[in-house]
Amino acid sequence: MNTSKAKITAIGSYVPEKRLTNHRLEELVDTNDEWIVQRTGIKERRIAEDHEHTSDISVKAVENLMERYQKSVEDVDMIIVCTMTPDFKTPSVAALVQAKLGIKNTGAIDLNAACAGFTYGLHVANGMVTAGLNKKVLVIGAETFSKIIDYSDRSTCILFGDGGGAVLVEFDEQQPSFIASHMATDGMLGKNLYCTDLSKMMFGEELPVNGFIAQNGREVYKWAVNTVPKGMAALMGKTDFEMQDVNWFVPHSANLRIIESICSRSKISLEQAIYSLEYFGNTSAATIPLSLDKGVEEGKIQTGDKLLLYGFGGGLTQAGLLINWSL
Repeated sequence: MNTSKAKITAIGSYVPEKRLTNHRLEELVDTNDEWIVQRTGIKERRIAEDHEHTSDISVKAVENLMERYQKSVEDVDMIIVCTMTPDFKTPSVAALVQAKLGIKNTGAIDLNAACAGFTYGLHVANGMVTAGLNKKVLVIGAETFSKIIDYSDRSTCILFGDGGGAVLVEFDEQQPSFIASHMATDGMLGKNLYCTDLSKMMFGEELPVNGFIAQNGREVYKWAVNTVPKGMAALMGKTDFEMQDVNWFVPHSANLRIIESICSRSKISLEQAIYSLEYFGNTSAATIPLSLDKGVEEGKIQTGDKLLLYGFGGGLTQAGLLINWSL
């Protein structure tokens, strides 16, 4: 058990207006609605406009947070944006968020742990606040995956969408949110989920797809359903709680089949899982904040609930957190 001094004090989210339904995808690639729903659980996803980038989505998610919780962000002293689809290589998305929100004195970094990004971001924010290095941290998970999708590749274009979510993490010794965390990485499996950049080689092997996201779905599925339940057990083993003490499980919304398999292997009922993939698709680092906000908006997540958040994906990397929800 750690001795956290950090509390999640507000949440907000934003998704673009434009919808990409399964029926529209039927016109683009050889697929159909029934096949997509059966294999992934996804019905539609949101797509950013050409001029809309990750920084725009991030800012709108923060504005939603400010409006709903009557929070000011002018005294935020660190911005962490979890993304693998930044507007630019530099400046960072976090620096653009700082500029667009007019935050005067703050650090700003982007963190790329792909689909595990948001849980990593929360872990880092908790560490900074608990260590006394920062007082008020914005953690944002946001993506514009549609900009790195090949819409002629049936294996990826049916999965991914755009969106973002944000939370505020503030100093609070009395009611900290963070109970425990667990992380693991299998970098040698990185070629199963990648998007090339300066290098087109990995471990001496030439990668066949350039500039777009590429995924070996079968291998990623196998890795996730085998390693995530073990990671969840390791996480709970660091606490005084059992799996039955968890009120809600908030996994990365990659694919409903993966979530079902993880739940059955971890003795968590699917009814306890909160996911955002049905209408938003796989939004990578944004799936967990979008799911969290959905749980809050639907009145499922209540003060005092224990939430198990678990991100996993590109790297291949994973990060889980047990948190006490006290919003």
